[in-house]
Amino acid sequence: MNTSVQIKQLVSDTFSQESSVIDKVLPASMFGIMKRTKLWELDHMHLCPVIGSCLSIEDLVRFAKRFNFIASLRDHYSMHVEAVDKSNTRNAVSRAMQKHLDTKYRAYIVSFNQAKTDEEIHGLWKDYYLRGEVAGAMWAALTHKAISEQTQKSIYADLHMHSHQVGAGQSADIRRLNQLEKENSEFKSILEHQQRHQANTEAKLRKKLTKALDELESLHQTQSNLATLQARIAALESGEAMIEMGRRLMELTTANEQLRVAADRVPTLEKSLEAAYNGAMALVKERNMLNDELGVLKGLLRVGAFDEEPCDEQQLTDSVSTFSGCVLCVGGRVALLPQYRKLADRMGIRLIHHDGGQQDALSRLPGLIAHANAVICPTDCVSHAAYYQVKRQCKRDNKACLLFKGAGISNFAKVLTQLPENIEKNGNAIQIAQ
Repeated sequence: MNTSVQIKQLVSDTFSQESSVIDKVLPASMFGIMKRTKLWELDHMHLCPVIGSCLSIEDLVRFAKRFNFIASLRDHYSMHVEAVDKSNTRNAVSRAMQKHLDTKYRAYIVSFNQAKTDEEIHGLWKDYYLRGEVAGAMWAALTHKAISEQTQKSIYADLHMHSHQVGAGQSADIRRLNQLEKENSEFKSILEHQQRHQANTEAKLRKKLTKALDELESLHQTQSNLATLQARIAALESGEAMIEMGRRLMELTTANEQLRVAADRVPTLEKSLEAAYNGAMALVKERNMLNDELGVLKGLLRVGAFDEEPCDEQQLTDSVSTFSGCVLCVGGRVALLPQYRKLADRMGIRLIHHDGGQQDALSRLPGLIAHANAVICPTDCVSHAAYYQVKRQCKRDNKACLLFKGAGISNFAKVLTQLPENIEKNGNAIQIAQ
């Protein structure tokens, strides 16, 4: 038994007056050191209502699982008896139940802590009891530090009568509940039957409605088609339709003839377009080549490469990149050979020539190629035999060979000016001048 119970028992034994006398005799400082009664400190007769009312069946099952109760989890009475037995002393089970009850009924404990006297506790209990809030109020009241034995007995008596009333009420409620469940089952069966009947009726009505809507839509479509047909019949009867069809037929015939003529012209136009495109590309290529040649000729004219009187050699060297050495020209125009030689001499190049097999024998080519430092060959003014022999021989002798198109003076000059650059960049490989 805790300190508060001992103090109150001592005062009760000393003074046989009412509880109000005890409160007058007990100093206020004594109430400050009193603590709430623990579960295992309650009177044994109070443990049964506390465990039965304050702990739910779910709470009992959880404690039984946690602390391995001997009682079966399906036997609620045996679990209740075992829980009451374990609550009689301080142990792990009673401490856990104490903590659980304090947590579960914290609001009631706070409310009862406002009561400082036994009368206030009893009045507060009556208020909760009349409202039907028994479990939390009972736990907070029975464990209050200022409650008297008389109030505890009063609470126990209220609980005893409450249990009888609840039991009797529950019996009546159960009978009424069984009757209501039976009536509810009958009403539910009738309702389900009515719902099924209503659903079937509704489905039939929806089906009829859908069919009626389809028929209505079909009638509207038929009416529309009928109006169109009537308009066409009226037009045919008046002759306007035949006139319109004849006019339309003539237009289509004329358009078809025009399309046929246009289709016949397509292949010719395609060929003309292709020829024009090829001609344009050839002209563009020729224009580019002529522009290049024009640039070379302008450079040579500026330095006087074609003048009768030789210009300053230093000026020619500075203006035109020259190649110093012996160059073999295979092919080209024989009539332009004097101008070839004159241009080469002006550029400091010793030119030797082979006509590509027209009069000069091809057997001379190996010796001439071996004697020259580089070989140039206009591919559009040389025989095929000479062309292929020049390529093979230059490759065999590792000679620089520059192939180009156009045997005119401008192309010849352009090749001579490009020869040093091509030899420096590509070595002695056979190159085709652009």
